[in-house]
Amino acid sequence: MSARPEVHVLDDIAQWTAQAAALTRDLQHQAVHERGRFLVALSGGRTPEQVYRRLASQSSTAPQDWSSTHFFFSDERCVPPDHPDSNYHLAEAALFRPLNIPEDRIHRMRGEHPNPDAAAREYEDMLRAVTRADPAGWPQLDLLMLGIGNDGHTASLFPGTDALQERRRWVTVGLAPSGPPSRLTLTLGVINQATVVLFLATGDGKADIVKALFEPKKDADRELPTPLVRPARGRLNWVLDHPAAAKLAGHHAESHKRPT
Repeated sequence: MSARPEVHVLDDIAQWTAQAAALTRDLQHQAVHERGRFLVALSGGRTPEQVYRRLASQSSTAPQDWSSTHFFFSDERCVPPDHPDSNYHLAEAALFRPLNIPEDRIHRMRGEHPNPDAAAREYEDMLRAVTRADPAGWPQLDLLMLGIGNDGHTASLFPGTDALQERRRWVTVGLAPSGPPSRLTLTLGVINQATVVLFLATGDGKADIVKALFEPKKDADRELPTPLVRPARGRLNWVLDHPAAAKLAGHHAESHKRPT
């Protein structure tokens, strides 16, 4: 686990969703004020979907609030954009369509590309162009949302895979043990340059892996992909509900609890 993460443990899913959405909006306002735009990478899955719907409902009367935001993706399954497993498809229904986000502000990974490696390189080229990053460095996203799998993976960086070892490319091909096997994913180099990395986890189904990540008992726990997320100069935030945090030692959970 990266040093000194800021962990928010919320009583119920309504408070959890409100906290995650509030963090996102605060970062958006700060980035637009300081740099004129907000660069955010979204995660897939039903957990962040609740945050997207909350953000959409809060902004329904003023969708122009998002006019300075560029949306990227932390990873994508190699499926068409209208496929139920597509991370873009989920975000399009829960966030982009309700807010009428312009297409030129949405930068999706082309999961339908017949050559995943070529799709990964195209996405890297796009990231370079939009973020205007130093060609010799890494891009800096303002916010990168991530989930965690029960095997400790995050984005599409799975334990023991080549994608986890990639140190030069910004985007690469990940291989999943279940579901659509081929994935496109940001690499640790990009993830660890984000201004804020936000991990989202809810439900008692995440309790075992959350405990392994925060209170590792063996080397295998420390070598999982998620603990390798260590923002170089940014902040690491976790937003958990009580079921997800239930197996943490009492003093540990309480010491990191933050007011909403």
